[in-house]
Amino acid sequence: MAKILVADDEQLIRQLVCDFLREAGHTTVEAADGAQAICQFQKHSDIALVLLDIMMPEKDGWEVTREIRAQSDVPIILLSARGQEFDQLTGFEAGADEYVTKPFSPVVLVKRVEALLRRHAADTEPETSAYWGLTVDTVAHEVKCGGTLISLTRKEYNILVKLLSAVGRVYTREQLLDDVWGMDYFGDTRTVDSHVARLRTKLGAWGDEHIKTVYGVGYKIQEKNHA
Repeated sequence: MAKILVADDEQLIRQLVCDFLREAGHTTVEAADGAQAICQFQKHSDIALVLLDIMMPEKDGWEVTREIRAQSDVPIILLSARGQEFDQLTGFEAGADEYVTKPFSPVVLVKRVEALLRRHAADTEPETSAYWGLTVDTVAHEVKCGGTLISLTRKEYNILVKLLSAVGRVYTREQLLDDVWGMDYFGDTRTVDSHVARLRTKLGAWGDEHIKTVYGVGYKIQEKNHA
C-alpha cells in the first residue's frame, strides 16, 4: 500500500487520521508543523500522497503545497476548518488536488485518499506522444517542447493531456474542472482560465499557436494557426 505524509498541528486529529490510514493498510509519516512537513517529504522519497492542514505554525499548508508542488506531482489533499471559496481557490491554485473541510469523516477521508491514489496511478499509463514539436511522456509526466523540458504543475499537465486527448475538440471549463479537479470541486471556473493562461505562457510559441480559447465556451488544441 501507500506511504502517506500527514501534517497537522493538532495531535489528536493527526493521530486519528493516521490510525484510520494504517487500518486500511497504508503506512504514515507525521509532521506537527509546515517546516516538519517539508523535512519529512524530502527525507522520504517514496511518499505517495500528502495530507496537509492549512493553519499550521512555521509554514501554512498553502506554502507547503507550493514548495512540494515545485519539486513533485505527488497528490496533495488540504484539510481545513476554513471552507470559504477563497480559501479553496487559494489551495487549488497552490497546487492541491483536493480540499476537505473539517470536521470530516475519517472513513470517507480514507476513501478519498484511495480514490486519488488510483486516479494518480491511472495518469501514469506508459505512453509517449508527439504533437508538432511537443512530446508528452505519461510515464515520467514530462513535457518537452523542441527538446527542452517544460516544468508544469500537475494541474497544468493534466489540462494539457486532456486537451491533447482529442485534438480539435472544445472542452468547456466545467468539463475541465470535473476531469482535472474532480466532480466534487465547487470552485469558480476562473481557476481553469488562470491555469490555461500559465500553461500557454510556459509553452511559449507552441502554446500561442495550438492552445485556443473558444470564447464563451472553453478551450481546444488546434493543429495549426488558421489566423
